[in-house]
Amino acid sequence: MTNFSYQAIDESGARVSGTIEADSVQSASALLAARGLIPSKVTEEKSGVQPGTARRIWRRGGSVKPAELILFTKQFRSMFRAGIPLMRLLEVIAAQTQNRTLRNALETMAQDIKQGSTISDAMEKHPAIFSPLYRSMIRAAEASGNISDVLDRVIYIIEHETRIRSDIKSALQYPIMVLVALVGAFFFLLTFVIPNFVSLFSRAGMVLPAPTLIAMNLYKFLSSYWHLLLGGAVAFLFVIRTYLRTEAGKYVRDNLLLRIPVIGDLFQKAAMSRFASIFSILQASGVPIMDTMQILSGTIGNRAIAREFDRVRDRIREGQRISTTLQSAKHFTPMVIDMIAVGEESGNLIEMLREVYIHYDDEVGFTVKRLSEAIGPVLVVSLAAVVAFFALAIFLPMWDMTKMAR
Repeated sequence: MTNFSYQAIDESGARVSGTIEADSVQSASALLAARGLIPSKVTEEKSGVQPGTARRIWRRGGSVKPAELILFTKQFRSMFRAGIPLMRLLEVIAAQTQNRTLRNALETMAQDIKQGSTISDAMEKHPAIFSPLYRSMIRAAEASGNISDVLDRVIYIIEHETRIRSDIKSALQYPIMVLVALVGAFFFLLTFVIPNFVSLFSRAGMVLPAPTLIAMNLYKFLSSYWHLLLGGAVAFLFVIRTYLRTEAGKYVRDNLLLRIPVIGDLFQKAAMSRFASIFSILQASGVPIMDTMQILSGTIGNRAIAREFDRVRDRIREGQRISTTLQSAKHFTPMVIDMIAVGEESGNLIEMLREVYIHYDDEVGFTVKRLSEAIGPVLVVSLAAVVAFFALAIFLPMWDMTKMAR
């Protein structure tokens, strides 16, 4: 297929232009005529890159935040319900959008729809903005003609995912900040405070106590080998970061996260909530079961659970029931399996899945609270231990100096 630039006149008499894929100039003209356009000029694009492609690629740099995607979807839903044509709808939203990446994507989508593309196909060209889940739900909505209701479900699931991530981030933010501050204070005291006191004690000819000797030896070690330690740390972080970008690294990372006490429980419950909510919404939206399984594997958010889910999908393809295959999969809780089994037996799977994700939403909130309560005392004890160590390292020799002065 070759790209052709065209200029044409539409049914209202307005001049339009764009690009179209065809085998020849004659085929391109025939396709334009089939779309109700009267071609006035059709030329083959000699360059392998379409006009404006480099500009579009450059403009696509950046990201679209969940809040911006939610706002776009709500605007899309409201204007669609008002009966505004898709191309005009996208142009209006693009003109009001502040995010450059999203604005240019919407402008490109409007042009694609103008050339006869569907909205889901137009979204396929912007995977960084519209996830496979989003695109699949829109495609199912186009097939069923129930776009308005599906958009309601899309908005819900984006908001649901954002809230779950926010809860987990909030639970981990405080302990990470305290840990960083604790490590920073340790190295500051060891590097700038301890050396001054050690030189004072050494000039006094004192026998230094164990805490002071440990602090002094740690300082000497750091001052002598800091460049090796820094280089080793940078190399280690680079290797770890590179490894974690691979599928094997992501699997190992997510598998380890699930094994950490309390934190692993939190990630598992969050994954179960995501699994049940996405599963129920995709089924309610009319997405075929095997397409649902494929989407779930890529959106469940944990590679270890996703790998188990791939095995489940293969067995379902062979004709086995979902609940039966989940029984042999790791990380899926008995409640999820039992509720799906009940849903399959009663023919009310969507409702059972809704009950599951409502339950696990509450469980995530409870686990976040329990995690905060469990980490607090650990951080306090760690802080007290660091303070006590340096207090002993400094004040024990000073106490001995006071006794010598007497």
